[in-house]
Amino acid sequence: MKILTNNKSDLNKRGYLVENVGYIEPSDSRNSKFINEIKKIGSGNSVITEPLRLFVILQKYDVENANGRVYPKDILYREADKYQELIDNRGAVGESDHPESAVIAVGNVAIEVKKMWWEGKTLVGEIEIIMSPGFVNSGIISCPGDMIANLLRRGIRVGVSSRGVGSLDQVGNKLVVQDDFELICWDAVITPSTPGSYMFNKEQSAQPFMESKETDDSDNDLLIQNLNDFLL
Repeated sequence: MKILTNNKSDLNKRGYLVENVGYIEPSDSRNSKFINEIKKIGSGNSVITEPLRLFVILQKYDVENANGRVYPKDILYREADKYQELIDNRGAVGESDHPESAVIAVGNVAIEVKKMWWEGKTLVGEIEIIMSPGFVNSGIISCPGDMIANLLRRGIRVGVSSRGVGSLDQVGNKLVVQDDFELICWDAVITPSTPGSYMFNKEQSAQPFMESKETDDSDNDLLIQNLNDFLL
């Protein structure tokens, strides 16, 4: 299988669907706890005693993303329910970057989804970046999670992106994900595509960017404009 694009030749073909859903923004005060702690790593002042976690908007249903795709409500609810079992069993992990594979490589695991819940149309989660003891204690980079944490402490934005397999069909001018979709995981990447989906270190900070069940296209345009203002 290949990663599906938005070309008509890829319609109704089964392949990998990847959606870059949000950034960890190092310069934003809402991520201050995580960023401040990892800046101490390797300085002799690191006192990390608990996992450092970030809130993230994982996905939205019935909202067109930057790839021109729409995930129907019933499909995302079904896949979220299945993924919750992985969270419960400590198997909800993702890699650094997207491989063209449905298999998660153990040696490339970088993040773990710890919690997940719905807020209207928005699937919200809590993610932990998996860092090694060598990085936490001495700043020695030895795994993908260490590399991500190091990028963040240097002020570089890193994002998360969903990975799944399935097919697309065109409905009007939108590409709709079909019922054969299977969610694999969320990976750490760079570029976002889902409107208004960013990582936050407080759940309340994400509220302005969440979609309600009543949100229409004009409301979504306003949310995107608010997000653009937030990033400037």
